[in-house]
Amino acid sequence: MTPTSSRRVHVGTYAARDSSEKGVELAYDVIGERGLPLVLIMGIGAQRIFWDDEFCDLLVTAGFQVVRFDHRDIGESTRLDAHVPNPLPLLARSLAGRAVTAPYTLSHMADDVVGLLDALGWPAAHLVGASLGGMVGQHLAIEHPDRVRSLTSIMSSPGGRRYVPEPRAFRALFAKAPKTAEEAGRHVERMFGVIGSPAWPIDGARLRALGETSYARGMNPRGFLRQFAAVLASGDRREKLPAVQVPTLVIHGTRDPMFPLAAGRTMAKLIPGATWLPIAGMGHDLPAPLWPMLVNAIARHAERADRRRS
Repeated sequence: MTPTSSRRVHVGTYAARDSSEKGVELAYDVIGERGLPLVLIMGIGAQRIFWDDEFCDLLVTAGFQVVRFDHRDIGESTRLDAHVPNPLPLLARSLAGRAVTAPYTLSHMADDVVGLLDALGWPAAHLVGASLGGMVGQHLAIEHPDRVRSLTSIMSSPGGRRYVPEPRAFRALFAKAPKTAEEAGRHVERMFGVIGSPAWPIDGARLRALGETSYARGMNPRGFLRQFAAVLASGDRREKLPAVQVPTLVIHGTRDPMFPLAAGRTMAKLIPGATWLPIAGMGHDLPAPLWPMLVNAIARHAERADRRRS
């Protein structure tokens, strides 16, 4: 199924380097003609096409109308004219428990999603966030609970110094930026060879094609670094999560080198009534053999949440 529309929408502003206020636009797709409103929120530096078309089609078949979008600073959305942070000093400050400043935070990225919902005319929606997307989803549940019908957080973290990536995951994440489409394809394949699920073989051809397409659509290493700074600047959410009343499903792989299983388990314990779904052998990716199970879990969770609302 191809997207029923591919659009751009103004969602807010940001402070540019010259101190002026400039607009932020998000590029997004709508997939499906009708159904329960569902917004997919992807991870750091990953464009909306990392939500695979076939995965989105399964969600449509399960009864959703699906929206996927490019975050600010990546893909076809607005590239910010803002300071580019140096990641290593910021990481050192964060691990030392010191405050981190960044051009924007995860709260700003959550506000972008609210602007997208406004443009869609959706008072509230079901949210599915992966990795950084799960963090943005947490901020939405904390700061904009009336806009969230349910939250599904996949392979994410509540923040804090305890839940940091393994060294090999850091090295894969911060590998040298590709200079050509072919390099971008190999980069994505190598990265998921490191952080992906050891229980299932990676689909090298699909990953290379995804990297090449991302390069053609517009990779933005500076935007990636600003998003990394946003994660560090947003800090630890563990004290705020017990106040969350949004129905939440937490999905996490037992072999995730980016965020340990304890990160997901902690989220599920802190959020009242959250459902905890660990998946044996899953790493920091969404293997195709798991899509039917994941879609079924998301659909059942959304159905229960809407019953509770009514």
